Amino acid sequence: MLYFGYGSNMCTGRLRARVSSAEPLGRFSLKGYRFSFNKRSNDGSGKGNVEHTGVDADVVWGVLFEFDANQKQALDGAEVGYDELLVDVECEADRKTGVYIYAAYNNAYNNIDNNLKPYSWYKRFVTEGARQHELPPAYIKFLEAFPESEDPDRARDRRKRAITC
Repeated sequence: MLYFGYGSNMCTGRLRARVSSAEPLGRFSLKGYRFSFNKRSNDGSGKGNVEHTGVDADVVWGVLFEFDANQKQALDGAEVGYDELLVDVECEADRKTGVYIYAAYNNAYNNIDNNLKPYSWYKRFVTEGARQHELPPAYIKFLEAFPESEDPDRARDRRKRAITC
């Protein structure tokens, strides 16, 4: 099964903690979408999300992964509050591939808030994953520029920081 990770799941170690068979296939882009940390998590922090803009100049970079379809239920369970979408992503050779992503929408189940901040451990998964897979330097700077906050749950912070990309 093919999956496009654009947020914390770009960190291969984090994704493999959820889906052990995940293998990165390379960096890809999703045109006509914008990335932000605007999905409200159960813990009140901002989680990564993509929003469709329809503007070709808006691009979300991420990593295409392949994993055993028998493990999809485990990934679905980790992506609570996201809807599954089928989108076309492109590699740099202009090859398009239809893949699944998870995106959140402002509805009764979700609360989208553009003022949310990710916890620093979560943002680390995103930025280290971007560096791990050599996303464009300008995009990495874009990700690094988002403000972050510290997780008041120190035990969770330690557990999440123990996961390496």
